[in-house]
Amino acid sequence: MLRLDTLRATPIERDPFEYVIVKDFIEREKLKEALADYPEVPGPGSHPPSGLKISGGFKALIDEMLDTPFRKAVEEKFDIDLTGRPTMYTVRGFCRARDGKIHTDSKTKIITVLLYMNGDSWGNSTGRLRLLRNGSDLENYAVEIEPAGGTVLIFRRSENSWHGHHPYEGRRRAIQLNWVTDQSVVDREQGRHGFSSMIKRLFQPVLSQRRE
Repeated sequence: MLRLDTLRATPIERDPFEYVIVKDFIEREKLKEALADYPEVPGPGSHPPSGLKISGGFKALIDEMLDTPFRKAVEEKFDIDLTGRPTMYTVRGFCRARDGKIHTDSKTKIITVLLYMNGDSWGNSTGRLRLLRNGSDLENYAVEIEPAGGTVLIFRRSENSWHGHHPYEGRRRAIQLNWVTDQSVVDREQGRHGFSSMIKRLFQPVLSQRRE
């Protein structure tokens, strides 16, 4: 499903930090299959797989992202050894107006993968992720990424890996995969997101009415 040869052939960028962007990272027909089985999420925010139905084409995509060939391709691209480093992933379905604030990701994250799972194009001027040169100015950016379906961003977390986007509210699907420092990070973060997901599920009817 993943076009690893394209990832290997795409040069790494270093302004303002180490990253690589690949459009159409998923084979087109396989992307359709994954989107058809995209899990229903109970609201905005990040949701761990434990509280979602992971099946069919979506599960096949996740399995490939967690498999050794993808890890090897990322290691080669960033000249890093991820052997023994745990992975965790979360799923997003909706964006809140307060999402997208400038941040660098936590120090416990080593590599961040953002795989966008929206339509072929993004018809909004907001909600486009920007890789920034500082932690205070959304207009001082090196690149702006359209969250179109199949586009992947992979970056090495650092003290200056600033990123964010202008406020957007509505459907905005994405998978976030991280290699992290140790298993305690996975346990803590997945537990935190799991509790949040459970609360949102309890109030899902109210959230659905608001989106309508």
